[in-house]
Amino acid sequence: MPLTPPDLDRIASIRTVDITTIGRKSGMPRRLEIWWFRVDGRFIISGTPGRRDWLANLKADPTLIVHVDGRDLAATADEITDPGFRRQFFTGPSAIWYATQAQLERLVEKAPMIEIVFS
Repeated sequence: MPLTPPDLDRIASIRTVDITTIGRKSGMPRRLEIWWFRVDGRFIISGTPGRRDWLANLKADPTLIVHVDGRDLAATADEITDPGFRRQFFTGPSAIWYATQAQLERLVEKAPMIEIVFS
């Protein structure tokens, strides 16, 4: 069943979600709790610069399940490399916490960032 605009608004209001990726080495499901954001209608997962297993898993296999609001939603992940969008994200009000963790230029250049696209 496709997500309706009210569904999208409801799940966007939930900051902490779980995602399940497929382990790039093990092939086993890997579930973790993570923050996400809705920016310009896009669902974004990011983090501070550094190695992230969830990102490595999604680069190997971009399919994932988003567990939110009692639902398990199939999705794919698209890595966001556009520096303009990355800068917009890290200077926007929803992601202000990240600015306290690393310098803006380092965030724009090195932070993990994906867009969740629901199937």
